[in-house]
Amino acid sequence: MTDDVKNRPSSPLALVTGATGLLGNNLVRELIADGWRVRALVRSPDKARRQFAGIDVDILRGDMLDVPGFAASLAGVDTIFHAAAYFRDSYKGGRHWEALHAVNVEGTRHLLEHAYQAGVRRFVQTSSIAVLHGARRAVIDESMLRDERDADDYYRSKILSDRVVLGFLDTHPDFWATLVLPGWMHGPGDIGPTSAGQTVIDVALKRLPGVPPGSFSVVDARDVARAMILANDRGRRGERYLAAGRHMTMADLLPLVAQAAGVTPPSRRIPLWLMHLLAAGYEVYARLTGRPVLLSWAMARTVATEDDRSRYDRAKSERELGLRFRPVEETLRDEVAWFRTNGVIPA
Repeated sequence: MTDDVKNRPSSPLALVTGATGLLGNNLVRELIADGWRVRALVRSPDKARRQFAGIDVDILRGDMLDVPGFAASLAGVDTIFHAAAYFRDSYKGGRHWEALHAVNVEGTRHLLEHAYQAGVRRFVQTSSIAVLHGARRAVIDESMLRDERDADDYYRSKILSDRVVLGFLDTHPDFWATLVLPGWMHGPGDIGPTSAGQTVIDVALKRLPGVPPGSFSVVDARDVARAMILANDRGRRGERYLAAGRHMTMADLLPLVAQAAGVTPPSRRIPLWLMHLLAAGYEVYARLTGRPVLLSWAMARTVATEDDRSRYDRAKSERELGLRFRPVEETLRDEVAWFRTNGVIPA
């Protein structure tokens, strides 16, 4: 072995939590493309093998409800990219505060503690635009924090999770962390699928009865993954960075989805009062049967309260991280193509 080979630094090792999710799997791919070695924390190794077929990734089975169960595998990790969260089920009817707090708040706390004990000193937190709030039609930046009293259970869990990270920085001066705040993520690799992916599927299969109310900040999961890598490279300790994408109403978005899928978009508007009425009925059904529903009261409330509060200022992320966002049309084309390739949407 030559001295040059001996002295060549090895590739850094990343741990990605929530690695099979929409953000997580795209983050794994982006990191590997950048030369990282990746340890992917997953709950289902079978799903991970499907998601990462042909990709050189170390699959680690583990659950955020049992961080000690995988804590030994934190040794040697250079940076943790924390993308795991309890989210989707919290909008499927009923109350989910205990699960939200256990995974999003206490899980983050335990991950930080065990990571520090294992010698890890860098951490990138996937936060959310949920932790921010502004007036309708206002442009919202990272300084406009939401009062937890003005938050549904999921939003509150993300606020508290971020506080755990920032509190850990206060008590551990040799630890580094930063926070990335994504909007409503779309893109390829949505094996779940997420609510975003389900919306695309429903439009493509002509199952959506009309155009729901509400506005969103639509962003490509690959751009959020890039934001997390850039935040690790260039971000400042304890800072928040928006990766929120483009303000769109559902009336703006659905025709673009339909165009990407080659179908006629829904045109009938669903009024907010009808959405609340449907959600109330679904909620009763969820409580009686214990089964998830497509439209919960929490989702209807979020659509109503957050309408026209989805304009976000990307200047800080563009200036400090060099982050750029691809067109929504490209995101949707790639998302539809992935669903077709994987047999979710017929060719």
